[in-house]
Amino acid sequence: MAGAHSRERVADTLPDFPWDVLAPFSERARQYPGGALDLSVGTPVDPTPQLIQDALGAAADAPGYPTVAGRDDLRAACSAWMERSLGVHVHPTAVLPGIGSKELIASIPRMLGLDSRARIVIPRIAYPTYAVGAVLAGCEPIATDEPESVDGAALVWLNSPGNPTGSVLPVQRMAEIVAWARANDVIVISDECYIELGWESEPVSILHPSVCGDSHEGVLAVHSLSKRSNLAGYRFGFVAGDQQVVGDLLAVRKHAGMMVPTPVQYAAIAALGDDEHVAEQRERYRGRRDVLRAALTGAGMRIDDSEAGLYLWATRSEPCWDTVAWFADRGIVVTPGDFYGPAGAQHVRVALTATDAQVAEVAARLSAT
Repeated sequence: MAGAHSRERVADTLPDFPWDVLAPFSERARQYPGGALDLSVGTPVDPTPQLIQDALGAAADAPGYPTVAGRDDLRAACSAWMERSLGVHVHPTAVLPGIGSKELIASIPRMLGLDSRARIVIPRIAYPTYAVGAVLAGCEPIATDEPESVDGAALVWLNSPGNPTGSVLPVQRMAEIVAWARANDVIVISDECYIELGWESEPVSILHPSVCGDSHEGVLAVHSLSKRSNLAGYRFGFVAGDQQVVGDLLAVRKHAGMMVPTPVQYAAIAALGDDEHVAEQRERYRGRRDVLRAALTGAGMRIDDSEAGLYLWATRSEPCWDTVAWFADRGIVVTPGDFYGPAGAQHVRVALTATDAQVAEVAARLSAT
């Protein structure tokens, strides 16, 4: 168009959305007698606990705008949960709610105003949104588990327990990364949305004194209620840690109007204040994990890592898309490991997020191979 300003389409800078690429295999699985059993996306399938639903409904009359910082009692609930469950002390003013943890992960690098020449270090096998956030900020994502080797790093993402591998970072290793980052003026952010799902290893928060000492300088943690409280549809997460960095994020998010709806804030307060429903959900996942792990190994697969989190990291020692096809021919949808980087090219991710009946059917189909 004459006189129009040229622009680069942001969409053109991003990779294909992974689950769009998986769609043909989902269709293939649907042709199986009895239909598809989808273990590809870690979306909760169990009911949102009633006390959370009740809190949401009771707050439904919310005619005014919420604040970006969130209610004082919400931030206090986040702080109290971290103290009680993780042994971490964070002042409520160093807590900032987000519209789900994925939104926070995708937007934090841009909102921190990182230099476009900066490098953002992400795990070697990683949730794709870390790289997406780097691209949206105009930065370069570098996939490595050795951030100390990266020149020009401005931010390091950690993920423990990891998605997709279920690996847990040792306390000593996290402490080494934090010490290096502080010495080099690098921010470290740990995505800890699976931290309450330790099976064979007990995850520790990056904000714990054993990792970062008596200060949260240069360190943040991102948390989510989606998995532990079946709250994915509500969209709530939060970031906590370094008071100054949280304040910088708050200042930018105020201008962008990034507000968690008031009823969702009340629901989150209820979720954070109740440990019983979390323990119940954890036991559901433990049972499903036991069934799926036995079924996968019985079908000749090897399970690597997977000591925590919501997934099993499985391999048949072949290209991951061959394994995806093998599952699809049995009416089961799993995620190819290369969605998470080239290092995952011989693995698939198998989610625990299916009903007990569906998990039993997966096991039956695998035992028939």
